[in-house]
Amino acid sequence: MTETTEDAAGQPVDDELRALARAHGVATEYWDIDGVQRHVSERTIRAVLAALDVPAETSEQVARSLAAAELAPWRRMLPPSVVTTEGEARTIGVHVPDGASVEVRVELEDGGEVELAQVDDWVPPREVDGRMIGRATFELPTTLPLGWHTLHARSGEETATAVLAVTPARLELPPLRPELGDRAWGLMTQLYSVRSSRSWGFGDLADLAELTTIGGELGADFLLVNPLHAAEPTTPITPSPYLPATRRFVNPLYIRPEEIPEIGYLPTSQRTLIEWGFEGVAPMNTDAGPIDRDAVWDAKRPALETIYGVGRSRSRQRELDAFRREQGQGLEDFALWCAVHERYDEQSWPLAVENLTPGTLAQLRRELADRIDFHVWLQWVADAQLARAQKAARDNGMRLGIMHDLAVGVHPEGADAWSLRDVLARGITVGAPPDFYNQQGQDWSQPPLRPDALAETGYAALRDMVRTVLRHAGALRVDHIIGFFRLWWIPEGAGPAEGTYVRYDHEAMIGVLALEAHRAGAVVIGEDLGTVEPWVRDYLDRRGILGTSVLWFESTEDGHPKPPEDYRRLVLATVTTHDLPPTAGYLAEEHVDLRHRLGLLTEPVAQVRLAARLERERMLAALAARGLLPDDPTERQVVEALHAYVAQTPAALVGVSLADAVGERRTQNQPGTNDEYPNWRIPLADGAERCVLVEDLPGNARLGSLVTALVSELRSHAAH
Repeated sequence: MTETTEDAAGQPVDDELRALARAHGVATEYWDIDGVQRHVSERTIRAVLAALDVPAETSEQVARSLAAAELAPWRRMLPPSVVTTEGEARTIGVHVPDGASVEVRVELEDGGEVELAQVDDWVPPREVDGRMIGRATFELPTTLPLGWHTLHARSGEETATAVLAVTPARLELPPLRPELGDRAWGLMTQLYSVRSSRSWGFGDLADLAELTTIGGELGADFLLVNPLHAAEPTTPITPSPYLPATRRFVNPLYIRPEEIPEIGYLPTSQRTLIEWGFEGVAPMNTDAGPIDRDAVWDAKRPALETIYGVGRSRSRQRELDAFRREQGQGLEDFALWCAVHERYDEQSWPLAVENLTPGTLAQLRRELADRIDFHVWLQWVADAQLARAQKAARDNGMRLGIMHDLAVGVHPEGADAWSLRDVLARGITVGAPPDFYNQQGQDWSQPPLRPDALAETGYAALRDMVRTVLRHAGALRVDHIIGFFRLWWIPEGAGPAEGTYVRYDHEAMIGVLALEAHRAGAVVIGEDLGTVEPWVRDYLDRRGILGTSVLWFESTEDGHPKPPEDYRRLVLATVTTHDLPPTAGYLAEEHVDLRHRLGLLTEPVAQVRLAARLERERMLAALAARGLLPDDPTERQVVEALHAYVAQTPAALVGVSLADAVGERRTQNQPGTNDEYPNWRIPLADGAERCVLVEDLPGNARLGSLVTALVSELRSHAAH
């Protein structure tokens, strides 16, 4: 008998539809923030299955699709890809005509070969498309080395291959500071917001090198920056670093033109033009108003084109050619997209899927060859300047250096949305269900990666992205790492609350991440805030991936601040985050004022303000109870005490917001807004909204005082 359950609209959901959804990792129910089980609507389930190319509009389609899902492994000799863990006992099912012999070997990344032994594990054969198919089971040796290998199977004339990734069981932290109890601290900043007198109105990679130098001199071991992912190559430029055109390549806005060697070969007239371009935007460096990315790019792009046009020496050209070969087709596709974006508008867009043919692409590559070369060159230049910044970090004593941030997704009309179209779901965006922070849910307008397509392609998109981002880094923060386990998919035209969770193969996803981090010698931090299944944090801990603890979000069941000793060890612990006002502003309730002014509150302002004051008073009481506050403390002393509180936790890494360190009060990003607030455009300034430049930092009294207080507490805690 067919069972049914009711969906969110009270309509019955057939048990076969639920079985089909489960077979493809699509949730038919979930637990909301209040602990109530919610049933997903039949309409949502069918729409999500359609985005996975699974027909499910009628009961007949559901039945056929369910049968196809059950037979799918039997229709292929090898699985699409295998991601395993070093030292793990693992078997592989190989499907061949019943009774046929089969041989399986592993071609190692270094060229070696390993023959696999068949094990006795008889499975009844199945009829598949009119043939009886059997399953032979082979065992992967536990001694296989880490790396990207290839499985080969042969049965008679039939052959098959599959990607085999052997990943680290656990990422180990590198040696940190013994005098701090094998811990480390570092700075956190939005790079674009930190300008110097030589910036083009926008913090850049030369500023990054200076910041790592200053941080190293202060004793910091890392510098966490916002995602440096590339945006559009033309104005208007999307301000949010978390909605990039691509997550693999760098935004050329961060290039410092004067740091490119070829600028020295320009004739005086062209040097003068570049200087004029700089002089046009230099006053922005001391302007505390919103950063104007469009004006910066309008000035910087002609300068970069002029330097590109001077050409390169033979040795420099060889370096560029080597970089281009190493980055491969991914770089070529990104550069092509940039060149097309410069020339064509939406009406004449030649890269639309319905217009795309191999001939079209070849013609575009010929027509736009010079602009493609230019965008390849920009990535090479950015890569070199990033390398210099990371070298400065390590040369100045940082244990980790640059900590990059990986956004959760990409712009729906960006470069990755085009070049990765075969592994992205169509007609779907990613977001979050309703929670305490947004009662309507959230739609981030980003297309999700398809779990099935990732497996089919050997997780190449994930591998290449992580590998490129980690080229010049000592650590990586992964925004919303829960997306490696499950994502909230919202069908096109539906509201954020009308989505459902789609599960990913987290063993494979985390394995690929760990393998690339291991190869880069990098630490990984997962942003695991919000609604997280408890077992997920335990799993990440076992794999050596750090979590995230933000002071204001860490509380006991009765709403009081969590005692420092109850924090996790494997975390990056901070007082604040970029989605909150800097601490001085938070203490002054500016987060309440701003949300009230923008009409974002869902409760009476008096009630929200009372809750904020209660939160602050409880925090001040906790600080006083630990002897961290003097009588009648100043704002600066409270901020330092909060950081000392975090220093008393066992957290392996402690982060200090540069905005906190200089007394900034304005929030960098107000969730739930777009044009209503200048998100991602607030330059670094002090409490009086006077810009703080990079060269001001070494002598900044407030920064020096905060670092002294933090390090003193870290040392004291380690001694006890």
